[in-house]
Amino acid sequence: MKKQSLVKGAFVLTVAAFITKILVFINSIVLARVLGAEGIGLQRMVMPFMGLMMTLTTIGLPVAISRLVAEADTQRDGTKIKKILIISLSITVSLSICVVFFSVLGSKVFSRYFLTDPRSYYAFMAMIPIIPIGAVSSVLKGYFRGRQTMNPIAIAQVLEQLVRVSLTYILVLWLIPLGIEYAAAGAVLSSVLGEACSLLVFIVLFRNSHHRKFQVPHPSWNQALRGKNILIELLQTGLPTTGNGFVMSFSRALQPIMITKSLAVAGVSSALITRQYGMLTGFVMPLVFLPAFINQSLGVTLVPAISEANAQNNLRLINRRLNQAISAALIVGAPSTCLLYLYAQELMTVLYHAPVAAPLLRLIAPFFLLNYLQTPLQSVLVGMGQAKTAMINNIIAKCTAVALIYPLASNPQLEINGVILAISIGVILETSLHYTSVVKLIGFVLDISTIIKILGAGIAMGYLGRVLFYQLNTLTPKLGVPINMMTGILVSVVIYVAILGFMKVIQKKSIVRIPLIGRMLALLFPKY
Repeated sequence: MKKQSLVKGAFVLTVAAFITKILVFINSIVLARVLGAEGIGLQRMVMPFMGLMMTLTTIGLPVAISRLVAEADTQRDGTKIKKILIISLSITVSLSICVVFFSVLGSKVFSRYFLTDPRSYYAFMAMIPIIPIGAVSSVLKGYFRGRQTMNPIAIAQVLEQLVRVSLTYILVLWLIPLGIEYAAAGAVLSSVLGEACSLLVFIVLFRNSHHRKFQVPHPSWNQALRGKNILIELLQTGLPTTGNGFVMSFSRALQPIMITKSLAVAGVSSALITRQYGMLTGFVMPLVFLPAFINQSLGVTLVPAISEANAQNNLRLINRRLNQAISAALIVGAPSTCLLYLYAQELMTVLYHAPVAAPLLRLIAPFFLLNYLQTPLQSVLVGMGQAKTAMINNIIAKCTAVALIYPLASNPQLEINGVILAISIGVILETSLHYTSVVKLIGFVLDISTIIKILGAGIAMGYLGRVLFYQLNTLTPKLGVPINMMTGILVSVVIYVAILGFMKVIQKKSIVRIPLIGRMLALLFPKY
């Protein structure tokens, strides 16, 4: 498979991530309608532990593989690439066996005493098979990222979500007569089966690539020493990344425990705690992260691209690529944040029949705009071999957020709003620390003028679209809120793109570079 440029790789993953996010969003709506807030709460209490276990199993190797394979590919060292894969697979498979054993052993105690709801046991057990499947899948994913060949990742990503969405509906409806805890377990199991299909895609595409005849070379003393050196290189990036991932996963896993305990202190009943947690994590957060598909794509493509530029000691290219990534992320993030804030009531009512969750969305949406800066900044740190710095920044931010949950959420006047404030403070702190680290590392200069233009265009589109929405509701009330809302949003997007084109934030020469549809889209923009 051919190596792809940063733009083409990012575009392929962006399209795949967009489709994936839409499928995930549809899945969340289906679950909300079938399971309700309480069932969603049971599922979401378990899901953070999936990330924690995957972090312990992969120990940050996917990012390390991506970085080292990119460097080895630049040097045309095929033997080193093979050794990287062999060593990585050996480590992840061995660790996954250990993690599975201890997970099965402690599942009942954990669900009863830590999650405070014994019904979560079934969902926890349904999650365990994903550990070995995801371990092998992550290694192959890191390999394709390092080769800067994003098509296999895109195909696997979309197929995984298609399988997941299809099976979620089937399994939940099949199991819900047995009880809500079994239905929640079915929703978790659909994620496991989706990951299994993703792994099959990776295996098939890997075998069909030019590494079809993948052979392990005959061992020798020199090769053994080189294998040891490769292991050290993997761990130098992998372990700090593991620390970073562990902190993030551990904080996510700790959050449901802290939230439930804090809300209980505030006088909230057990059933209401599960419903509030379900609304926050099952209704609000999927909407907040829906536009973040751009972050996922940029994060994946930036690490090998920055690593390659760093190997050439080209700091100017690194600065340019980082500013491009931040601008691209904000072009999606700014209007999305405005729309989520302005249409919170309508979105929660139409999608989930839960208008009570609208204040939660309106409170958290503005803070998560910083998330669109955070991912590119962290990718640069990892790509330049500063994974340890990224880990320390994340540890400080996540620990701060988790530590603030109890004093804020246990306050009867704040309750679930205190959880949102604690999470938001963590986002602000993490973004600030990453930015400071990148500035010290490469003397990075943020393109402030472009950011101001993007934010201004986002606010203008939101205001004009909202005015149109009010007018439509007054003049054509029979069309209903959903139709009028969609009309207002679509017109807003057209206005937004026109403003960006007028201010030359989006230029014709950049649009032309987009694969497949670039030349057609470029016709909509002025020649200058």
